[in-house]
Amino acid sequence: MRSNKKHRTLFLIVLLFSFLSLWADNNQKREFRGAWIQCVNGQFMGMSSQEMQRQLSSQLDKLKKDGVNAIIFQVRPECDALYESKLEPWSRFLTGRQGLAPSPYWDPLEWMVNECHKRGMEIHAWINPFRAKVKTTQELSRNHIAIRHPEMYFPYDGQYILDPALPECRDYICKVAKDIVDRYDIDGFHIDDYFYPYPVAGVTINDDKSFSTYGKGYSSRGDFRRDNVNKFIKQLSETIHKEKPWVKFGVSPFGIYRNKRNDPTLGSNTNGLQNYDDLYADVLLWVNNGWVDYCVPQLYWEIGNSVADYDGLIRWWNNHAGNRNLYIGEDVERTVKYPDINNKNINQMRAKFNLHSLMPYVNGTVLWYAKAVADDVGNYGTLLAKNYWKYPALPPLMPYIDGKAPKAVSKLKVLSMDGKQVLFWKAPKGKSWKDEAAKYVVYRFEKKEKMNIDDPSKIVSITQNTFYEIPASADKKERKKYYYVVTALDRMSNESQPKKY
Repeated sequence: MRSNKKHRTLFLIVLLFSFLSLWADNNQKREFRGAWIQCVNGQFMGMSSQEMQRQLSSQLDKLKKDGVNAIIFQVRPECDALYESKLEPWSRFLTGRQGLAPSPYWDPLEWMVNECHKRGMEIHAWINPFRAKVKTTQELSRNHIAIRHPEMYFPYDGQYILDPALPECRDYICKVAKDIVDRYDIDGFHIDDYFYPYPVAGVTINDDKSFSTYGKGYSSRGDFRRDNVNKFIKQLSETIHKEKPWVKFGVSPFGIYRNKRNDPTLGSNTNGLQNYDDLYADVLLWVNNGWVDYCVPQLYWEIGNSVADYDGLIRWWNNHAGNRNLYIGEDVERTVKYPDINNKNINQMRAKFNLHSLMPYVNGTVLWYAKAVADDVGNYGTLLAKNYWKYPALPPLMPYIDGKAPKAVSKLKVLSMDGKQVLFWKAPKGKSWKDEAAKYVVYRFEKKEKMNIDDPSKIVSITQNTFYEIPASADKKERKKYYYVVTALDRMSNESQPKKY
């Protein structure tokens, strides 16, 4: 009896540790860990330039601490700009009035590029491509596209939408994108789910004129609209990569492609709004044709939702959208609001992260929205830092853009400077963006420990600098217990061979 009891106890201990490891050991060396910073919620309106910078700095510091490695920053919500632009007016979501420059003057996108890179984070510029006016905007600047070219948009339920059917609209948006990509050192260019407008009951899209002009040869109005958006996505992708091939082009579509009742073969077991049929966005075509570099479906529902079950949808996207990098858009507030379906005493965060770890083609997460994480709503940020994103992560590879690693760093040495021990190295030589070093990873190992750069717990810094300040220790013997390893990363985060000091 004692033996059986002992075995039973041992079994329970093993089971417990297995369960805890499933919960906590979700740290991957390569994982996209993004967060959206939006402006349309008005979080910056009424702030001075200094106040906005302080708020953004605070958010970035907290997000960095919580493991976030990429920021998706909204810079163009309604054919306007949160950056210096000669093409479009300053955004009212920045200054309170469209066309009014910030005072004291500054460029939020340029500032964000510097601040993100300083923290070892990627920065993706996020635009709303076709939306020219949101419902709540009452006044447009004189140089706004809708004022200068009213023939380029159609009104819809209080909004203005640039007509995707018009070549001049597609060209105009690509011109704006080219300007951003050319002038700012961004890592990615991001668009969201606003193509043709979200349908409103009783309101029709007034595109009769453009359909009459460009719609010949299409079997339906739906096919015509989808093809217009397809043409735009392809053109935008080509525009971005022609300007800077290393800038990653990503899209964040609505979370349902099609319902099974509309498409028994490709549809998901859902009963909600559809990308393909309602927004005229054929997302799978873009993914499978390689027109986008990453896809972030917005799976904002909870596990067990009767219309759109998160569990079913993450499996659907994993099964159908693996031809390009796939990240999942997570709603932080909804995740912590709903209880786990198997344990009512906890929220759904653990269950969702466990689902991520089970999906072979899901290699990242983008959090909606950054401020909720920084404010630690529902303890979400704390759990990221302590469990799920405890260790740093490098961005996932994109071999379809570039898969060759840069050369290794050289001439590692430690110098004493102002009483501090600083590790220096020399950057590898490179002839082009494909083999130039953009960042460096510093690892720390115990003296007798075998080098393993696949272990993210050994990463102590991801930096643009060619030096690393070794943390001070009261005990000099303690410092001698470790050795350091440095690798170089190129623009696409391909990693060089390690060099040891």
